[in-house]
Amino acid sequence: MGPKKKGDGKKKKGRKGKGEKKSKDGAGPSGPTPEQLKAQVATLTADKATEENERNRMQIDRDKVASFWDIKKKEHEHALALVRNKDREREQLQERQQAEIKVYNQRMKHLLYEQQNIVGSVKAENEVALKLQRQQAAQRESQLLNDLRTLKDNKKEMELNYEDTIKQMKLDHAKEITKMRQQFDLDAQDLIAKTDKKIKRTRDNDEFQRKQEIHEIEERKNMHITDLMKKHEKAFSEIKCYYNDITQNNLDLIKTLKEDVTDMKKREAANEKLMYEIAQENRRLTEPLTRALKEVENLRKQMAQYDKDKHSLQQLRLQHVDALKHVQNLEWEYRLLQEKLEKVQAERDDLYARFESCIFDVQQKCGVKSLLLEKRVQVLLEQLEKKDTQLGEAMGASKLLDASGAKFGIDKVIDTKNQKIKRLYYELGRVTKAHNSVVKAFQSKLAEFGVPLEQMGLPEYIAKLPV
Repeated sequence: MGPKKKGDGKKKKGRKGKGEKKSKDGAGPSGPTPEQLKAQVATLTADKATEENERNRMQIDRDKVASFWDIKKKEHEHALALVRNKDREREQLQERQQAEIKVYNQRMKHLLYEQQNIVGSVKAENEVALKLQRQQAAQRESQLLNDLRTLKDNKKEMELNYEDTIKQMKLDHAKEITKMRQQFDLDAQDLIAKTDKKIKRTRDNDEFQRKQEIHEIEERKNMHITDLMKKHEKAFSEIKCYYNDITQNNLDLIKTLKEDVTDMKKREAANEKLMYEIAQENRRLTEPLTRALKEVENLRKQMAQYDKDKHSLQQLRLQHVDALKHVQNLEWEYRLLQEKLEKVQAERDDLYARFESCIFDVQQKCGVKSLLLEKRVQVLLEQLEKKDTQLGEAMGASKLLDASGAKFGIDKVIDTKNQKIKRLYYELGRVTKAHNSVVKAFQSKLAEFGVPLEQMGLPEYIAKLPV
């Protein structure tokens, strides 16, 4: 059990005082009654239990505080030990960092020296490569000039050959046309003579056939007339016998029949006359019909032959027109080629004028920008060396800077400078690449039009540009 608190006695005294007051108030002149005493005892018992509970709770709190104090004291001692260890480690790290900074400075100087050597070697290699490229460009330029001369000579020869060919073709074509005309005239004369002979022969044959057919038709007509006469006589005799028999039986009927016979005779005479007229009309119509049919057949044959001759004439005319068109097309193509040549020469001159100014401006801009970039790189390298020297001196003179902060600052400065150098090299490479692209495009255009650089009268620096 822990020691009691000072406040406990005071509380009890206060409570006792209150009880005494109550007893004094409740007591009569003869003292408290048993009921009052019992009530006081119960009140005091409850107060006692309350005080004991509070005392126990306070004892538990005191034990907790004591144990917490012990734990925190141990933790404090452990933290102090850790702090001492960290201080020792920090001192060791500072010593190690100083050594690393010295080594790093030495490495930086060595790397800067190597970088200067590399930059010098790269510049020397670039100069050598530039000289080689200029030599190659000069050789290529001379080769292109020779090729251009050869192409010009070939072009002149082709033009001369082409003109001779056109002249020869015109002469051959004229000769061929005259031959075709002469042959066509001879064929036309032969064709006219043959057609006249055929027409005469066909007319003679048609006349002979017509006479034979007319003779046959007359014979058939005479035979038909003879047959009709015989049939008529036979019928007439039969009718006559028939009427003679009837006249014996009926006189009136005979008279009537006689009248009918006279009518029939009239009709017979009319029929014979009509038959004669029909025969004459048939004879009159048969001869022109046969003659017209024969003429139609002859005309059809002549028309077929005429169509053949006309078709052959049309073919000859078409061949003649095609030959003329071919000659005209050749002349037109020749004029077009001449116009294209003049147009291409004008475009070449215009391209030369515009491209010369453009290339000169680009070359000047690229040269100035390259010089500025190289100067900036050199200035930045010198500034970097100065900053590194100043930083080394400052680090050697000052020992108060924190090691990790100094290292971080150095790395940051070096990274910044390296990034600037990379950006400058990138800008230099980009400008050089753009310049080379312009030169390549210019040379490709000249090669496309077959024009060398020296013929255009361009400055000498364009021919010596690296491709």
